[in-house]
Amino acid sequence: MSAEGVVGGVTGGVGDARTVLLGRFDAGGGLRLIARSTPLSSSAVVELGAVLRPAGAEHPWSQRRFAAAWGSREPLDLQVVVPELVAEFAANTALDRGRYRHPACYLRLRGDMTVQDLSGP
Repeated sequence: MSAEGVVGGVTGGVGDARTVLLGRFDAGGGLRLIARSTPLSSSAVVELGAVLRPAGAEHPWSQRRFAAAWGSREPLDLQVVVPELVAEFAANTALDRGRYRHPACYLRLRGDMTVQDLSGP
């Protein structure tokens, strides 16, 4: 199945992302993590590197810590980005509290969608 999410962060750097973290804005305006991608292809790294912008302390995830793996206590080293882009991803249908349990496959940016087009997790 494919779905869309807001690109909220990356592992690696903005210009050399390894994976993307995807979210959805909830009713209260918070950005909830819904998926993390598998390692990105070289073409996806180039595509994202051209448009992602680092975010500052105002980012909803700037003080959040996520686990490096499901069930792990090791923190994920991530770079938050301005949550302004929508990405399409393919994922297994297994969900746990609105979050995809298995890594998702990044497919493409959705230039035809805005973050306002996505509603809830």
